Amino acid sequence: MIVAKGAITDYIPHREPFVMVDNLLGATRERFESDFKVREDNVLVQDGYFQETGLIEHIAQTCAASFGYLDASEGGEPKVGFIGAVSKVLVHELPPVGVTIRTVVTPMHQLGNIYLVKGESSLDGRILLGCELKIVVSE
Repeated sequence: MIVAKGAITDYIPHREPFVMVDNLLGATRERFESDFKVREDNVLVQDGYFQETGLIEHIAQTCAASFGYLDASEGGEPKVGFIGAVSKVLVHELPPVGVTIRTVVTPMHQLGNIYLVKGESSLDGRILLGCELKIVVSE
């Protein structure tokens, strides 16, 4: 683990109750990895399950934390990013309250300040949701 839950908001602009990443497990220019425990009081939990929107937001925040960590490790300040587009969403199952999900994001292309990334969230080796995101990072 490279950033623990207590320090994650040093790298993302989000604040409670909308923090959807607990620990940053790894961040290189080629691969980001994080985890998140689904809690009952989460704003994106419905009927005991973390919803698709929550999984997509978790993938986006994994990007934010990773880009922020990489910027800081290079002596810069974390930048703010925005979801520009969501595509190729494939939902296999929703995680119930109480589990910890793990997410891997692979940056695929960059054009200026726009990144195309592929993300997958999983639970116990089963893919929950996969998608592609276009992330626009402020300069």
